Amino acid sequence: MIFESIVSIFILNYLRKNVEKNQDFAKWQKLLKIGIGIGASLIFLDVIHFLPDTLISILTTLLFAAVAYLAYKVPEFSKGKPLVYAILPYMVISSSGQLIDIVGTDFFEKIENYFEAAKFFALIWAVSIWWSGRKQKKALEIERLKALEKEREYEITQKLKAELEVQVNVRTAELTHQKEELETALNELKSTQSQLIQAEKMASLGELTAGIAHEIQNPLNFVNNFSEVSEELLQELQEELDKGDLEEAKVISQDVIENLKKIHHHGKRADSIVKGMLAHSRLSSGEKVPTDINELADEFLRLSYHGLRAKDKSFNADYKTDFAPDLPQVNVVSQDIGRVLLNLINNAFQACAERKGQLPQSPNPDGYREESFQPLVHVSTKNLGNKIEISVKDNGSGIPDSIKDKIFQPFFTTKPTGQGTGLGLSLSYDIVKAHGGEIRVKSREGEGTEFTIQLPLV
Repeated sequence: MIFESIVSIFILNYLRKNVEKNQDFAKWQKLLKIGIGIGASLIFLDVIHFLPDTLISILTTLLFAAVAYLAYKVPEFSKGKPLVYAILPYMVISSSGQLIDIVGTDFFEKIENYFEAAKFFALIWAVSIWWSGRKQKKALEIERLKALEKEREYEITQKLKAELEVQVNVRTAELTHQKEELETALNELKSTQSQLIQAEKMASLGELTAGIAHEIQNPLNFVNNFSEVSEELLQELQEELDKGDLEEAKVISQDVIENLKKIHHHGKRADSIVKGMLAHSRLSSGEKVPTDINELADEFLRLSYHGLRAKDKSFNADYKTDFAPDLPQVNVVSQDIGRVLLNLINNAFQACAERKGQLPQSPNPDGYREESFQPLVHVSTKNLGNKIEISVKDNGSGIPDSIKDKIFQPFFTTKPTGQGTGLGLSLSYDIVKAHGGEIRVKSREGEGTEFTIQLPLV
């Protein structure tokens, strides 16, 4: 029964290592150690044959029965059930054989081979169950580790989720703050842009006013001169009437009438100039009306020229026109198109003047000398059938290719700080587009620039 005692000791040691820890843990550890000691004692007694084999067999059987009881009945030792279940058939067969041997030795000798075979198969059963249990244990351990890993991953995920939520909340707060700052900056930019647009319009009005003041001076001079002459003629008329020379009085009176006609003509001219100024300065209603583009271009050409002359006494340039005589009227907002023409013509005159100021005393590549180069602005119109074309051309220095694509961008300017808002061409572009037209530019450095505006007739 040595093997049976070894099995009992093995199971007891297994239970001792795997007993659940609770308030009775120390008590069970002590009891299991006693059981192991009993098993070891039975082996020793069996080896030295100190006790009869029958008593050893009974004690060994009782020890295994106690082990089986603990495994099946005590919850703390439930982990030992598979091991007891595996070895139980062998222990039953072995114990039964020992008891039969005690009761009837002769009978046992006849069936001993059967018991040995049964014990062999029971041993195979035990090994099979143990191996299967071990595989299941490994599988369960793997599943447990997977579950622990998933739990760990879940905890890490939850932790990361919490951290990400904190980061998202912080980032959201930052973005909200940035959004508010951007909205504030955008509102300020819109306000500034409106102010700059108004400043550009006021600058245009200022240039126009200067041109009108210079333009209106001519008819006023005529009115003043003819008034003085008429005053002198009336005094002569009074003298001739006193003398009784009616023929001479009639001649003088006719001269006075002619002078009054001229005064009336130039007065009407001054009146039309003032009305043009008022039409340009008042807010645009946005209503398109049939407009004579030739007359509009001619008026703003002269106003631009006289305005620049009034601002800069050294300014000197020439201009010429080539207006299509068959140009039909076009439905436009005349104040807006007038601003476009004034801006383009001002730029053309300034480009010419700048080139003249940059020319050296010696001949330049074009063959000009400073004293022989004459700034020239050419304004023309064409009838293209379903649309009309306005051209403003100058012989200035031209626009460099590197900035040609930028000139219609808002706030882009090549003028020194404080001398331009960079909105003139941008506003002109928007106005022409709002009329369904197109504005184009052709330029060559050292030769000049030409802006063309095409407006539909419908």
